[in-house]
Amino acid sequence: MNGRIIFGIFMVLIYLAVGVLFITNVFNIDNTGISIAVGVILIIYGIWRGFRLYKGMN
Repeated sequence: MNGRIIFGIFMVLIYLAVGVLFITNVFNIDNTGISIAVGVILIIYGIWRGFRLYKGMN
């Protein structure tokens, strides 16, 4: 594995983890709707990056 693949896997995990943290409101954001929206966007983007990494489109 080269560095680009390892970095890609690492970033997918980071996006998914931070998305879950936003949804569970770990960052204590006052507006719950914004927190959930940002979390969902981050999770969807993490899945998209994982798909692109799997297909080799990075």
